[in-house]
Amino acid sequence: MARNVLRVKRNSTKNNKLDLEVKNAENIIFAHESEKEFAKILDFYRIKWEYEPRTYTLEWDEDDVPIMSFTPDFFLPELDLYIELTTLNQKLVTKKNGKIKKVRELYPEINVKLFYKKDYNSLLFKYLNK
Repeated sequence: MARNVLRVKRNSTKNNKLDLEVKNAENIIFAHESEKEFAKILDFYRIKWEYEPRTYTLEWDEDDVPIMSFTPDFFLPELDLYIELTTLNQKLVTKKNGKIKKVRELYPEINVKLFYKKDYNSLLFKYLNK
Protein backbone atom coordinates (compact mmCIF):
# COMPACT_ATOMS: atom_id res chain seq x y z
CA MET A 1 0.00 0.00 0.00
CA ALA A 2 1.34 3.43 -0.85
CA ARG A 3 2.58 5.35 2.16
CA ASN A 4 0.81 8.51 1.11
CA VAL A 5 -2.59 6.84 1.21
CA LEU A 6 -4.64 8.23 4.06
CA ARG A 7 -6.62 5.78 6.09
CA VAL A 8 -9.77 6.20 8.10
CA LYS A 9 -11.22 3.28 9.98
CA ARG A 10 -14.92 3.12 10.85
CA ASN A 11 -15.01 1.74 14.38
CA SER A 12 -17.31 -1.17 15.09
CA THR A 13 -17.29 -2.03 18.77
CA LYS A 14 -19.86 -2.93 21.37
CA ASN A 15 -20.58 0.80 21.50
CA ASN A 16 -20.77 1.39 17.75
CA LYS A 17 -22.60 -1.33 15.92
CA LEU A 18 -22.66 -0.23 12.31
CA ASP A 19 -26.33 -1.15 11.97
CA LEU A 20 -27.53 0.52 15.18
CA GLU A 21 -28.18 4.15 16.00
CA VAL A 22 -26.96 5.48 19.33
CA LYS A 23 -30.04 6.18 21.39
CA ASN A 24 -28.65 7.89 24.50
CA ALA A 25 -25.78 8.09 26.95
CA GLU A 26 -27.05 5.16 29.00
CA ASN A 27 -26.37 2.75 26.08
CA ILE A 28 -22.63 3.42 25.99
CA ILE A 29 -19.56 2.39 27.96
CA PHE A 30 -17.43 5.52 28.12
CA ALA A 31 -13.71 5.79 28.82
CA HIS A 32 -14.32 8.53 31.39
CA GLU A 33 -17.25 9.93 33.34
CA SER A 34 -16.77 13.35 31.71
CA GLU A 35 -17.59 11.78 28.34
CA LYS A 36 -20.80 10.33 29.74
CA GLU A 37 -21.78 13.71 31.18
CA PHE A 38 -21.04 15.36 27.84
CA ALA A 39 -23.23 12.78 26.07
CA LYS A 40 -26.04 13.51 28.54
CA ILE A 41 -25.76 17.20 27.68
CA LEU A 42 -26.02 16.35 23.98
CA ASP A 43 -29.04 14.14 24.73
CA PHE A 44 -30.66 16.94 26.76
CA TYR A 45 -30.34 19.33 23.83
CA ARG A 46 -31.41 16.57 21.40
CA ILE A 47 -28.17 16.73 19.47
CA LYS A 48 -27.47 13.50 17.60
CA TRP A 49 -24.05 12.03 18.34
CA GLU A 50 -21.82 9.02 17.89
CA TYR A 51 -19.14 7.95 20.35
CA GLU A 52 -15.67 7.28 18.91
CA PRO A 53 -17.01 6.29 15.49
CA ARG A 54 -13.80 6.67 13.46
CA THR A 55 -10.05 6.41 13.85
CA TYR A 56 -7.73 8.49 11.69
CA THR A 57 -4.20 7.22 11.02
CA LEU A 58 -1.66 10.01 11.50
CA GLU A 59 1.75 8.32 11.15
CA TRP A 60 3.14 5.12 9.66
CA ASP A 61 6.44 3.31 10.16
CA GLU A 62 8.79 2.26 7.34
CA ASP A 63 6.68 -0.88 6.78
CA ASP A 64 3.52 1.20 6.37
CA VAL A 65 2.16 0.07 9.73
CA PRO A 66 0.18 2.74 11.59
CA ILE A 67 2.12 4.02 14.61
CA MET A 68 -0.04 7.01 15.54
CA SER A 69 -3.76 7.50 15.24
CA PHE A 70 -6.51 9.76 16.52
CA THR A 71 -10.00 8.70 17.59
CA PRO A 72 -12.13 11.75 18.43
CA ASP A 73 -14.50 11.25 21.34
CA PHE A 74 -17.71 12.36 19.61
CA PHE A 75 -19.09 12.96 16.14
CA LEU A 76 -22.11 15.24 15.72
CA PRO A 77 -23.48 14.21 12.31
CA GLU A 78 -25.96 17.07 11.92
CA LEU A 79 -23.09 19.54 12.41
CA ASP A 80 -20.45 17.42 10.64
CA LEU A 81 -18.26 18.08 13.68
CA TYR A 82 -15.92 15.95 15.77
CA ILE A 83 -15.43 16.81 19.45
CA GLU A 84 -12.40 15.80 21.50
CA LEU A 85 -12.64 16.38 25.26
CA THR A 86 -9.60 17.09 27.36
CA THR A 87 -10.68 17.26 30.97
CA LEU A 88 -8.73 14.53 32.74
CA ASN A 89 -5.13 15.65 32.59
CA GLN A 90 -4.30 19.09 31.29
CA LYS A 91 -0.78 17.82 30.47
CA LEU A 92 -2.39 15.91 27.60
CA VAL A 93 -3.58 19.16 26.01
CA THR A 94 -0.29 19.67 24.12
CA LYS A 95 -0.36 16.09 22.80
CA LYS A 96 -4.01 16.37 21.73
CA ASN A 97 -3.40 19.75 20.09
CA GLY A 98 -0.55 18.16 18.11
CA LYS A 99 -2.77 15.31 16.94
CA ILE A 100 -5.55 17.70 15.95
CA LYS A 101 -3.05 19.81 13.99
CA LYS A 102 -1.90 16.67 12.18
CA VAL A 103 -5.52 15.63 11.47
CA ARG A 104 -6.15 19.04 9.92
CA GLU A 105 -3.06 18.67 7.72
CA LEU A 106 -3.81 15.12 6.55
CA TYR A 107 -7.61 15.30 6.50
CA PRO A 108 -8.52 18.94 5.75
CA GLU A 109 -12.16 18.00 5.20
CA ILE A 110 -12.48 16.96 8.87
CA ASN A 111 -14.01 19.52 11.21
CA VAL A 112 -12.71 18.87 14.75
CA LYS A 113 -12.95 20.94 17.92
CA LEU A 114 -11.00 20.40 21.12
CA PHE A 115 -13.04 21.13 24.24
CA TYR A 116 -10.78 22.25 27.05
CA LYS A 117 -11.63 21.75 30.70
CA LYS A 118 -12.97 25.32 30.99
CA ASP A 119 -15.24 24.80 27.92
CA TYR A 120 -16.54 21.55 29.36
CA ASN A 121 -17.12 23.03 32.83
CA SER A 122 -18.96 26.02 31.35
CA LEU A 123 -21.23 23.75 29.32
CA LEU A 124 -21.81 21.48 32.31
CA PHE A 125 -22.70 24.49 34.49
CA LYS A 126 -25.29 25.68 31.96
CA TYR A 127 -26.75 22.18 31.64
CA LEU A 128 -26.99 21.63 35.40
CA ASN A 129 -28.73 24.98 35.85
CA LYS A 130 -31.54 24.24 33.36
